[in-house]
Amino acid sequence: MAGKPKLHYSNGRGKMESIRWLLAAAGVEFEEEFIETKEDLEKLRNDGSLLFQQVPMVEIDGMKMVQTRAILSYIAAKYNLYGKDLRERAWIDMYVEGTTDLMGMIMYLPLQPADTKEKNLALIIERATNRYFPVYEKALKDHGHDYLVGNKLSWADIHLLEAILMAEECKPGILSAFPLLQAFKERTSNIPTIKKFLQPGSQRKPQMDEKSLATVKKIFGI
Repeated sequence: MAGKPKLHYSNGRGKMESIRWLLAAAGVEFEEEFIETKEDLEKLRNDGSLLFQQVPMVEIDGMKMVQTRAILSYIAAKYNLYGKDLRERAWIDMYVEGTTDLMGMIMYLPLQPADTKEKNLALIIERATNRYFPVYEKALKDHGHDYLVGNKLSWADIHLLEAILMAEECKPGILSAFPLLQAFKERTSNIPTIKKFLQPGSQRKPQMDEKSLATVKKIFGI
C-alpha cells in the first residue's frame, strides 16, 4: 500500500496551499515536512529532489513532483476531480487559471512595499468584483447546477472556494452582489471533507503574519 503523500514547503500558505486544499477535499491524508531554514531548502536542492530547484515538491506515487500546476493536475485526475472528458477538463482548466490569477494577486500582497499595498488591495477588490466573480456567478446562473462543471464537484469548485475565502479576508462582504456565489460558498463549505479542512486544527494554514513573512523571506531570499 502506498504511503501518504508528503508535502515539502514552508509552514505557510504560498503555492502549496491549493495542493493542501485539493488533497483534503479528495479525502486524502498527507504528511508535511516543513522547510524552516535556507539550509533545509539547499539540502533538497543538493540531493536532487527538486527538478528545477524550486518548491513546492510533493512525494506521491513514487515520484517527487514539482511545479504547482503539474502537481494539482495529477491530484485532480487521480481523485476524479478533473471532469469526465476533454471538454469538461478544458472548462475546469479555464476556471482554475482565472482563479489562480486572482489568488496570485492576493498571495503576493504581503510582499508588496508598504506604500503600494493600499493601491494593490483596491485593485484586488476591483478585479474580484468586476472580472472574476461575475464569471462564476453567470456560470452558476446559466446552467443552474450546484457546481461549475458537469454538475459534479471538481478541482474548479475547490479552487474557487479557496479564492472566495482569500478574497473575504481582503474585504469581508465581497460577495454581497453575488447571491449564487454566496450559496455556492455555503454549499461547498459543508462538503464533509472540506468542512473538516476548514475546522481549527486542520492542516489549512492561516493568513501570513509578520513573523511568518520574515521566515519566508529568509528561506527564499526575498
